[in-house]
Amino acid sequence: MTPDRRASWLKGVLDLLVLASLTGGESYGYEIAKTLADAGLGQIKGGTLYPILNRLEEAGLVSAEFRAADRGPGRRYYHLTDVGRVTLAEQSGLWLEFDESVRRMLTDGAGR
Repeated sequence: MTPDRRASWLKGVLDLLVLASLTGGESYGYEIAKTLADAGLGQIKGGTLYPILNRLEEAGLVSAEFRAADRGPGRRYYHLTDVGRVTLAEQSGLWLEFDESVRRMLTDGAGR
């Protein structure tokens, strides 16, 4: 049986998808994971998502703020920085070019 390669594909683009999920405004981890799942990307577990958010924060692409909640635990809210928006735009363009090349290859083969 041929292995399902979607997890490998997702790993290569998940940072970009997390940035894209924040274009509508700030969000916290559970909401980000839900947005990605609702987009058809499957369940992204916290053990995968939070290290990505930490890397993006360390790189200056997102900033985070902890807020206490009236009920239950507080949440860490993330939002895109200006550098994050520029990076998202640049990397999205590169990804879409790559996607177009992959689609063309899969559709047309090696130009045959």
